[in-house]
Amino acid sequence: MVDLLQTAAVPPGNRHDGPGSLSNIKGKKSSKKSRARRGKQSRKRRNKRKRNNRTPPPILPPEAEEGNIEYKLKLVNPTQYRFEHLATQLKWRLQEGRGEAVYQIGVEDNGLLVGLTEADMKGSLKTLKRMAEKVGADITLLREREVDYGLDRNIRKIAEVLVRKVPDDQQFLDLRVAVLGNVDSGKSTLLGVLTQGELDNGRGRARLNLFRHLHEIQTGRTSSISFEILGFNSKGEVVNYSESRTAEEICESSSKMITFIDLAGHHKYLKTTVFGLTSYCPDFAMLVVSANTGIAGTTREHLGLAMALKVPIFIVVSKVDLCSRGTMERTVRQLERVLKQPGCNKIPMVVMNPDDAVTAAQQFTQSACITPIFTLSSVSGESLDLLKVFLNILPPLSNSKEQEELMQQLTEFQVDEIYSVPDVGTVVGGTLYSGVCREGERLVVGPTEEGRFLRLKVGSIQRNRSACRVLKAGQAATLALGNFDRSLLRKGMVMVSPKMNPTICCQFEAAIVLLFHAKTFRRGSQVTVHVGNVRQTATVECLHGKDELRTGERAVVRFRFIKHPEYLRLSAKLLFREGVTKGIGHVTRLLPQDQNLNHDQNLQDY
Repeated sequence: MVDLLQTAAVPPGNRHDGPGSLSNIKGKKSSKKSRARRGKQSRKRRNKRKRNNRTPPPILPPEAEEGNIEYKLKLVNPTQYRFEHLATQLKWRLQEGRGEAVYQIGVEDNGLLVGLTEADMKGSLKTLKRMAEKVGADITLLREREVDYGLDRNIRKIAEVLVRKVPDDQQFLDLRVAVLGNVDSGKSTLLGVLTQGELDNGRGRARLNLFRHLHEIQTGRTSSISFEILGFNSKGEVVNYSESRTAEEICESSSKMITFIDLAGHHKYLKTTVFGLTSYCPDFAMLVVSANTGIAGTTREHLGLAMALKVPIFIVVSKVDLCSRGTMERTVRQLERVLKQPGCNKIPMVVMNPDDAVTAAQQFTQSACITPIFTLSSVSGESLDLLKVFLNILPPLSNSKEQEELMQQLTEFQVDEIYSVPDVGTVVGGTLYSGVCREGERLVVGPTEEGRFLRLKVGSIQRNRSACRVLKAGQAATLALGNFDRSLLRKGMVMVSPKMNPTICCQFEAAIVLLFHAKTFRRGSQVTVHVGNVRQTATVECLHGKDELRTGERAVVRFRFIKHPEYLRLSAKLLFREGVTKGIGHVTRLLPQDQNLNHDQNLQDY
């Protein structure tokens, strides 16, 4: 009792509270509340940081109405009406891609990568396969990618699918690839491995089938232009001579054809290489660089020619089996430095896996800056499949609308090669620039040395060494002309519709830039001019506004052909050379011959 009274008499501030005292209990409650409050605030800060640090959802460019790329979020169990609409849409995309279309499944129209569950993806691919079968096409799954937003535990994927028409009546997609590179870099060997389906033995066995002359076999060096074909069927499988005996069988089995134009690498055959680039109108250029020698010889010159003619270029580093990994990487770094220089302004992209190959093929045609780089061996076959994947997916540069516009124009066929074939007669090879050419069609060919055109009749047509009834704009072929006198023909002529009134000229003007000249470029200079399939020496008649040109300067120049008149087109790309002198430009004005007669007088019967 006394103790209780004494305790009660002690002031609160001087009191020693025990563990069970009322004040201590209150203090514990308040400290718990403050800790809970602090914990709640820290959790809010952490969540805010997570939201701020979370990567934004991946996105593609919005879907374009034109072109062969289609975005679909989901294709699960469509109604019959919806299915018919989807099939019509697929048909349109195939037409835009000239027989090829790419479907992105799991992607919204604005490009947002939403992704699908495994069940929805399986159902969507099943529907896409039914759509393809309805329009006569096959599908190939290019790649699947996971999309993770961290919002749910289910794995979501997007799929990239290639849809390709089954070949019918030789209407396959044909892409031309010019093969460039220094001598002994392995160009012909690589083409032999791709087209024959067998690896090289390390001593050049694969290239023997590509050579056209005995001295090429003896020296192992290409001196002429040769053509080789590589096909892909509707399922994306390679079609070459390993399974087909003839070119005709390859054409029949292929939905897509790659025509390789094998050009010479030695400097003394430079005029042949330039003619192949300007005349055969390649869609792409493949620059082959030897891994053990790097950038040497004519490599820089060939790269410059392709860029001057605005031909998209990709690079293959060959012979990686002959050198160490360090040497190969040094060559790749050397190429990257050259491509990034101000004169090139390219973005190199080294292809290391199939996913890189798919990305490279799609970005290559969308952006002029992207330059894919492959490292491979024709002996061991290392990374050879990556190049095949790239070529299989590589889309055409022009769409169906542009080709239709060219087909509506009058017929114009460039004469690049002339042959005499036993039991057939005179045969010309070249590219149909515009219009449509059929068997039995009557055309005129010229200009002759007197500036006239001669009437003739097309007998038969062969495309990629197999018979063809109709030739469309942009396609290369050989035409049989029967008993037409070969001596009246030459490279650089054109075969045009009699309705056309072609402008022929001995003089023309061009806006040029002088890439390199040892001294000065002035009136009276003589250069070899390349304009399309035309190759002739011309004299500089005058430089407008200037007396002379030095390296890097621009001017409008008037040229005069020294031998005979030629057929030219306005805005055609021009390239001229003489020794170390080089320049590029485009035709701005044609000066027709004074002695030109009217159209009917200019035509002669053969």
